[in-house]
Amino acid sequence: MGVGKTTLTKALVKELGGKDTVNSPTFGIVNEYRGVNGELLAFHFDFYRIKEEVEALDLGFDDYLNQDVWIFIEWAEKIPSLLPDEATHIFLEVIDETTRSIYIS
Repeated sequence: MGVGKTTLTKALVKELGGKDTVNSPTFGIVNEYRGVNGELLAFHFDFYRIKEEVEALDLGFDDYLNQDVWIFIEWAEKIPSLLPDEATHIFLEVIDETTRSIYIS
């Protein structure tokens, strides 16, 4: 919590040309972001509140994966078997109040 997941997503969506305000989808589970021309750019999931992977499937997560857009997932460790093999994993860690480390695999 508070490591910068949503802040990173805001920066990435902005770089992709997003026009929407990026917020954590904690309560809605998923947000979608569009570009300046209205094209769908990305989905942003927050799985913090789910208890079992089946809840992600109930939301139609597999249908989201079949679209040709960026997908950002907070708390992806809650759905390990649902992640595609080609997923890029970004790990953030708090160093101190103003410093974070980032590891990409």
